[in-house]
Amino acid sequence: MRSLFQQLSELFKNRNPGLVGAVIGLVLAMLLVIFGFFKTLFILLMTLGGYFLGVRFFSDRETVRNWMDKLLPPGKFR
Repeated sequence: MRSLFQQLSELFKNRNPGLVGAVIGLVLAMLLVIFGFFKTLFILLMTLGGYFLGVRFFSDRETVRNWMDKLLPPGKFR
C-alpha cells in the first residue's frame, strides 16, 4: 500500500496541486452525473481491485505463464 502512495506522490510532485484536485474532482463529478452514486462506486472499486490484483499477481511474467499453463494445455500460451 505504501508503494502506491509513493508512486502517486512522485507522479504529482511537480504538478500544480490545485489543477490535480480540479481534474480529480471533475472526473468524479462526471462519473456521478453519468452513472449515479452506486455505479460510480462500483467502477472505482473494480478499478482499484484490478490495479491491486495486477500489481500482486501479474508483475512477474513467470507467474503469469504458470497461471496460464494451469488454465490451458502446457505450452499453448508460449
